[in-house]
Amino acid sequence: MTKAQVKNNIGFKDKLHAYLFSHLHAFFSSLGRLVASPVSSIMTVIVLAVAIALAASFYMVVANAKQLTGSIEASNQLSVFLKASVNEQQGREFFRELQQHSNIQSLSYISKQQALQEFKAQSGFGAVLEILSDNPLPIVIQALPKDSLKDNFEIKALATEIGNHPQVDVVQLDMDWLRRLQAIMQMLGRGVMLINALLAIAVIFITGNTIRLELQNRKDEVLIAKLVGATHAFVQRPFIYTGFWIGLAAGLCAWLILLVLLWTMQGPVEQLSLLYHSQFDLLFPNLLETLTIIFSSSLLGVLGAWSVLLHQLNLIKPQ
Repeated sequence: MTKAQVKNNIGFKDKLHAYLFSHLHAFFSSLGRLVASPVSSIMTVIVLAVAIALAASFYMVVANAKQLTGSIEASNQLSVFLKASVNEQQGREFFRELQQHSNIQSLSYISKQQALQEFKAQSGFGAVLEILSDNPLPIVIQALPKDSLKDNFEIKALATEIGNHPQVDVVQLDMDWLRRLQAIMQMLGRGVMLINALLAIAVIFITGNTIRLELQNRKDEVLIAKLVGATHAFVQRPFIYTGFWIGLAAGLCAWLILLVLLWTMQGPVEQLSLLYHSQFDLLFPNLLETLTIIFSSSLLGVLGAWSVLLHQLNLIKPQ
């Protein structure tokens, strides 16, 4: 290695060390300035945390609503009523035939006797039904389509295909209810996206306004830095990190607020679930969702700081 190469290598290392030191200094000094003014910092963080917690709460409401309404596969269940003339052996043969169908995921068979026992238990007319000499109830086969059949037209085509079998009387699928359920969930999801976008814009503006006030308070410091030849990247570095710290703190606080809200609602939700004999468990944010809240909040803080600095630094010019 020549002397020139050694010199260049040493020069590159010095520049790299200086660059890293500059970032570390800006990183920790920005945190120190926030800690030095705790009242204003806490107020800003709390306002941002409430906005972010609202966005996360709307997301969790939709996630729990999807769990409450059940998966789309359960809503697609077909109830196949066989004709009254079909006996037990014929019904079992048709059941085995449906088991070979490529678009059916699972099946359950309800014999005439099972249907009669369930009707007696649930209707309250058990004594009246004892008078009947014959069982008037048909054999019922409940079919769950494959996961690949997401489209209503595909499910309806499957119902029509099964209904055309000579042993089938009626295939029941409440497509209107299914479409309403899908439309409601889609509307909720779209509404949450729009509200969260508005809240994200609010977070960016609040962070930007905080950074703008900080920049005005340190205007003389910025002017001196520019007079000695500091670049915009160097000048805006501590303010960018300030936005990061504000966003990070707001994200952590928002996560805690969200947990408190869910813990507060957990008891009443479980009690309501027991009253309806359901096994509904309130969903809490998992690790990925928690990291997403914190990362998104930090990113919004950086974006808010950067958007303000992009314009404000050009207005501060040495005379």
